[in-house]
Amino acid sequence: MPAIFSTLYDDLVRNLRLNENSLKSILARNPSSAYAKINEIAHFVGSRYFIEVRLQFPQHEKIFETESYGTENLGLIVNKFRKTFPIPREQVKLQACDMLDTVRVQDAYMYEGKEGVRVITKNGRLEVLPGSVHLWCKVDDNVKSYVDWLMDMVYVHDLKK
Repeated sequence: MPAIFSTLYDDLVRNLRLNENSLKSILARNPSSAYAKINEIAHFVGSRYFIEVRLQFPQHEKIFETESYGTENLGLIVNKFRKTFPIPREQVKLQACDMLDTVRVQDAYMYEGKEGVRVITKNGRLEVLPGSVHLWCKVDDNVKSYVDWLMDMVYVHDLKK
């Protein structure tokens, strides 16, 4: 089975690089239009993998750093309706400790029958939910490996639809 996230990630970065000059031109005129175009590209790439992909810019000035597009602050939504993990939550947490340069792993979003895991690393954080993962960090090889593991163990059933 191919590494789903790694393949999607490489595809996303490639598509954003191919469109970088166009995005810079749009960005110079209207950052809001550039944001829409960036996420249109992300949506296009994600649709090929049955994953909704969103690029976020938590600090608005980051939108001007075109070389970082797709390499950080990604949201991957596989099934927005799922409330619980199909595997034990502790397994998600232990795997984060094994694969990532973690500082802290904790339960998160534990209300109304929902569950989630927050992984704090030296370079940011990951919010792992039963139907999505949000990468508020630079994507490095360890993050790619962990998200590939999540795709195989947590999200695989939703990807086959």
